[in-house]
Amino acid sequence: MARTMKDSGVEWIGLVPDNWKVLRNKNCFELEKNIVGDAFNQYELLSLTKKGIVKKDIDNAFGKTPESYSTYQSVKKGQIVMCLFDLDISAVFSGLSEYDGMISPAYKTYNCKKDMLNSYAKYWFEYCFDGRKYKIYSKSLRYVVNAEDFGGIEILIPPMEEQKKIVDFLDEKLYEINSIISETQETIEQYKKYKNAIITETITQGLDKEVIYRNTDIEYIETIPAHWDVLRLRFLGSCQNGISKSSEAFGSGYPFVSYGDVYRNYELPEVIAGQIESTECERENYSVKYGDVFFTRTSETIEEVGFTSTCLKTIENAVFAGFVIRFRPFNNEKLSPRFSKYYFRSDMHRRFFVKEMNLVTRASLSQELLKKLPVLLPPMEEQEAIADYLDAKCGEIDALIAKKEAFIEEMETYKKSLVYEYVTGKKEVV
Repeated sequence: MARTMKDSGVEWIGLVPDNWKVLRNKNCFELEKNIVGDAFNQYELLSLTKKGIVKKDIDNAFGKTPESYSTYQSVKKGQIVMCLFDLDISAVFSGLSEYDGMISPAYKTYNCKKDMLNSYAKYWFEYCFDGRKYKIYSKSLRYVVNAEDFGGIEILIPPMEEQKKIVDFLDEKLYEINSIISETQETIEQYKKYKNAIITETITQGLDKEVIYRNTDIEYIETIPAHWDVLRLRFLGSCQNGISKSSEAFGSGYPFVSYGDVYRNYELPEVIAGQIESTECERENYSVKYGDVFFTRTSETIEEVGFTSTCLKTIENAVFAGFVIRFRPFNNEKLSPRFSKYYFRSDMHRRFFVKEMNLVTRASLSQELLKKLPVLLPPMEEQEAIADYLDAKCGEIDALIAKKEAFIEEMETYKKSLVYEYVTGKKEVV
């Protein structure tokens, strides 16, 4: 028998079970803020992430770190941590702490009152984050919800016994789904490793296994075909750091190749989403032309430095980001852009960068170090043959990866629908 439903009075909640309460956050949560002060070294450092609240190594905390952790606030196991700013773009929103520790004072830390199960609150706020439902309550350019306004936002409260049933059900179902997602992601990682292995083998050993090989003086490449040349990058082209402008220049104007465009793509997209107000002189100095290879030059982790994307079609009037280095060949007669697409993207080059790079608070690739990079040069006809082979082989692998990623997306959507249906009472745990 279907249970009786009523109008919640909140558009983004809709109909709810008749015996559920629609209250305000202030009825269910109590804000707590305790600054750790000089005793910060007695606390575990915690961070709010997309995967919840995790422990961080205070001695190796990459990213933005404070001059002192004395301004951080304590967190107790079972408390809800909320990120109530940048609600339009923030990758995190809430988390249920499984640890005692300390966390950034920018967040709000709440205790659940007696009628609210903290594990139910965790799922409720996951539902609220989907579609960024709190954005409509925010103020200022940074889309902030202050503590007072947070207290006035509606929340749906089932009877305590039903909260427990919902949590037990979602814990079990989402564990099963997350296990499937994890296995699928592992398969994707194996595909990616296989793809990288094929690229590395092909660009260092060629396609003809019957050729004569010779030793190299490159530490991470033992042998190469005897008829291939080896030159340092400085003898093949010039390097240029990208444009640096204030934030007001972005959002309109001419095409702008971002760090993300380089990091995510073997070849630059022909249509670039980013825009920037640039001068004619800047568009000349920071141009994006056929054959250019772009290297990510700085990151919080060394693993993200040295990723490349090759331009296979000139992007008219475009400029590129300051966190990127452009390598422009003197000519394309020694180095095929289609070969560059695979050669420079190979992760074997990171062995060279890691060995030579000075890592302080951020990993940074300099032009001088980049110019020392050894480049293997098969004859041009062979470069094109290698590119043809890798286009076909990597295309097959990418198609398999795309199917797996689509499946994960379906599972993530299914997870969100389960949370929505049960924390709003559209479905009942039986």
